[in-house]
Amino acid sequence: MSLSPCRAQRGFSAHSACSAFSGARGRTGFSSRSLSSSRRCRGSSCGRAWGAETRQGIRFGQGKGGPGFSQCPPGGIQAVTVDQSLLTPLKIEVDPQFQVVKTQETREIRSLNNQFASFIDKVRFLEQQNKVLETKWELLQQLQGNRSPQGLECIFETCLARLRQQLEELQRERRALDSELKTYQDQEDEYKSKYDQEAYKHASVQNDFVVLKKDVDEVFQSKMDLEGNLESLKEHVCFLTRLYEEELGQLKTQADDMSVVLSMDNNRCLDFSDIIAEVRARYEEITRTSKAEAEAVFQTKYQELQESAQLQGNSMKEAQVQISQLRQAIHRLQSQIGSLRKQNDSLQSAIADAEQQGEMAVRDAQAKLDELEAALRTAKQDMAQMLRDYQELMGTKLSLDVEIAMYRRLLESEECRISTEHTSQVTVSITEGSIVPGRTCGGQVVVPGRIGTGQVVMPGRECGGHVVMPGRGSGGQVTIPGRGSGGHVTVP
Repeated sequence: MSLSPCRAQRGFSAHSACSAFSGARGRTGFSSRSLSSSRRCRGSSCGRAWGAETRQGIRFGQGKGGPGFSQCPPGGIQAVTVDQSLLTPLKIEVDPQFQVVKTQETREIRSLNNQFASFIDKVRFLEQQNKVLETKWELLQQLQGNRSPQGLECIFETCLARLRQQLEELQRERRALDSELKTYQDQEDEYKSKYDQEAYKHASVQNDFVVLKKDVDEVFQSKMDLEGNLESLKEHVCFLTRLYEEELGQLKTQADDMSVVLSMDNNRCLDFSDIIAEVRARYEEITRTSKAEAEAVFQTKYQELQESAQLQGNSMKEAQVQISQLRQAIHRLQSQIGSLRKQNDSLQSAIADAEQQGEMAVRDAQAKLDELEAALRTAKQDMAQMLRDYQELMGTKLSLDVEIAMYRRLLESEECRISTEHTSQVTVSITEGSIVPGRTCGGQVVVPGRIGTGQVVMPGRECGGHVVMPGRGSGGQVTIPGRGSGGHVTVP
């Protein structure tokens, strides 16, 4: 088919040719001629034509070519004879729904082509994703090296074995720390019992010390009383001595001053000096004996008090030494108890930290295991979903292929029916530049389009046969193979 503008008015002409350029110089329409090109012509023929022209300058024509010629007939373009009787207004019974049906079919074919293209793009995208996943899987397998084919399960088992080993080590350390803690607790109990014993001893020694102190105080008090008695006795002895001396002096003075004349029958004389000497000697003897007795009693008491004081002092010194030793032992035990408590607290904190770290390690390992299992499940689900999508797309592709083949068969059957039904050429010319359906002997169907626009060509069976459908631009095309010799489907 060829499209060319008319100098006077715009119109179209239908020809049974593969590719050619033609133009009509009529004033009110276009003529139908059978042309062939010297470059690309597979089956061109001249034919008879009949047509009718309306008042508005619309001419209908139909032509059918005979068997194709390899070259144009001699004489160039031949004029088409027109039966003038056919120029009267005709009642062309053209189905008004034909154009609508063709338009709908065109739209459906376009939508199917678009869906097919989108499905192809989706299939390519899924294939790319599948290749990416396969590459990742290969990389993971390469990272695994020469390990067992279980893959992730072996990693999980090794990780779990390592974590179990760490847990066992921590448990062994905990048992050792528990045994040490038990020994320290036993030592602490022993030290506590010793401390209690020493405290009891210290309390008993303190009680003894208090008793001894009371005894010493009593002895010292008795010593002071005895010393006081001794002083009083000394003073009394001095007083008596002075008294006797004064009385003796008075007696001597009285004896000297007084002159007594005694007359006795026996002529005896009284010697007072012997009596006084005897009394003095007696008193002195009493004084000496009492003094000696007092001194002896005092000395004995004093020696006893000194001995008891020395004994008490020695016992006090020993008690003080023991008390100092016990205080030192108490301080030492308190320091040891404090250090043991600190060690116990540090060991308990270490045990708690070890337990917490072990639990955290186990939880982390379990979380990593769950994450890896979830990732494995999601990867398997994604692979299964991709496989399902791929199968669905393949099924859709097959169904689209079946539909395309069905449409192709329908178009081919329609083309064969059109080519067998009509033997004359009908030319439709519209001044506005639109073409209504026409039929040619070359097996072509031209559906509405615009001058100079792109075409959608779908395959026909005959040599060079095709179906031309409207497109929007005269630019790029998408070609899908057809069955006929050289046939194809061109989508803008």
